Amino acid sequence: MPRKIVARRSAIHGNGVFAVAPIAKGERVVEYKGRRRTHKEVDADVTGDPDSGHTFLFTLNDEYVIDANHEGGTARWINHSCAPNCEAVLEEADGDDRTKDRVFIEAIRAIKPGEELSYNYGITLEEKHTAELKKIWECRCGSRNCTGTLLQPKTPKKPASKAKRAGSKKAAGKKAATGSKKTAGKKAGVKKTGAKKGVRKAA
Repeated sequence: MPRKIVARRSAIHGNGVFAVAPIAKGERVVEYKGRRRTHKEVDADVTGDPDSGHTFLFTLNDEYVIDANHEGGTARWINHSCAPNCEAVLEEADGDDRTKDRVFIEAIRAIKPGEELSYNYGITLEEKHTAELKKIWECRCGSRNCTGTLLQPKTPKKPASKAKRAGSKKAAGKKAATGSKKTAGKKAGVKKTGAKKGVRKAA
């Protein structure tokens, strides 16, 4: 099958992923690939710059994170948008091995050749959304309804209904290795916290 996407420089941020052929609504475009690591491993990792507002970490489930810094594919370059044309969907595998769960990027509307692919990262932080954190996680998507930040509003969590394991799908979210001056960074010599994005179920 001819490749429908390509990674190249983006006006939104760094690299982006663009359609080179028509993509239909509901089409599964690409898998978010990377090494499976535990949340504990990722949160203890002091490599990278937590103040960059950039992450290749994707929350897979309560046990594991997909780290696209290792063995990552094209999907890691897809940018966030407040008016996305794609969504990240979690596909849970049969059995108890949660490393076999997978994340796919699917189109939520028809996408024309030349359009940049995007989805809502859904980043949520337990800590207070300070002006500094909002600046670190600044959104540059340029859409009319842009919120100005990748951080999602702090809203009360709704009870989640149970999903079937076999072949079930959920909309998934990335995991941000974040930090303010208090929580971040190897240079400051303090512990880095891993902030998880919310996961909502898809219909």
